[in-house]
Amino acid sequence: MPQLGSLRTARSPRHGWTRSLKDALDRPLTTYYLLLGATALLLTIGLIMVLSASSVASYRATGDSYAIVKRQVMWVALGVPCAFLASRVSVKWVRGLAYPAFSISLLLLVVTAFAGREVNGNTNWLVLGPVQIQPSEIAKFSLIIWASHIYANKERRLGNMHQMLVPVVPGMMLATGLVVAGKDLGTALIFFALLVAMLWVVGAPGKMFLMAFLGVTVVVLGLVATNPVRMERISSFTDPFRDFAKTGWQPAHGLYALSSGGIFGEGIGASQQKWSRLPEAHTDFIFAVLGEELGLIGTLLVIGLFLVIAYAGVRVARETKQPFVRYCTFGIVVWLLGQMMINVGMVLALLPVIGIPLPLVSYGGSSLLPTLAALGLVIGFARREPAAARALAQRRRARSAGLSARG
Repeated sequence: MPQLGSLRTARSPRHGWTRSLKDALDRPLTTYYLLLGATALLLTIGLIMVLSASSVASYRATGDSYAIVKRQVMWVALGVPCAFLASRVSVKWVRGLAYPAFSISLLLLVVTAFAGREVNGNTNWLVLGPVQIQPSEIAKFSLIIWASHIYANKERRLGNMHQMLVPVVPGMMLATGLVVAGKDLGTALIFFALLVAMLWVVGAPGKMFLMAFLGVTVVVLGLVATNPVRMERISSFTDPFRDFAKTGWQPAHGLYALSSGGIFGEGIGASQQKWSRLPEAHTDFIFAVLGEELGLIGTLLVIGLFLVIAYAGVRVARETKQPFVRYCTFGIVVWLLGQMMINVGMVLALLPVIGIPLPLVSYGGSSLLPTLAALGLVIGFARREPAAARALAQRRRARSAGLSARG
């Protein structure tokens, strides 16, 4: 008996810890706070890293070390209210935007493909007066809302293959084709991932994914083989040091930055690679500067926060009884998590450099505003879960009662 008692005593701390964690996760507002907290932390880390990574390039270009981060602060100041509004609007109102948003996105992609500005070999920027935008970033969000709206309307007919494919697959393939016409292979892969995600969540058969994978592989290999720039990137990403002075320069210096950061990093602002050695240090390769300055701990924190968003998003999609909320949330999770994985893979030289920013962290309003709006929408879905809504209403009543008592 004493041995059993000792064993029970020894196990109780572990059981107490897991029970406390389970109780915390089971609370009605846990999903809401996980989404809100992870988004806020990533946005804060992003501002700090944009300030650090852009300071040298900003000073050399404008004479002001804070010029780039000031613009990022402006985008954040615009994006946070957008996220707040997105979290408060009704699902019916969002669904009403499905076709207008899809149509405008297609129009912008068409204009960009034929009259856009070319940057680093990709024609994916559109100049609108003093503002330069990347319509493909807006299109990601629009496509998710549009496809989710259609599938929600067809919820009871999705057992029919025709209903499952039309018009979502042709519409998303058209958008992907327009992006490919602008030579933006990285964004095209994100579009394809969104299409696969939407088909998977509505229950498409497995053979369809196999056929899609084989078809996309053939197309990607064809696009790479017919473009010298892409061919150089593909051939050098496995060994950046083979062509160190040319195509291997960026991934090689990204690896230098990560390796010199160690476990705890060199400290914020102490990066050496941002001194004109690492191209796109504050945009596509900001994760490398983050690893150099904050070390392995910092990189794992950022990846962990994305996983928290994914976990919370899946909880929303799993618990909701509204098909639109389920499809839309799942699409947003795949978009952000997939983009994070591609960006990190580029920096680690596990994938070729294809120009994909790190959501919420990389510099740029074209990426930040749609991302914040999408996360605001998911946060709103989490707030409107029945248990969460009751908990928030009870909290408001308790606060009002407390203010009345003081008065």
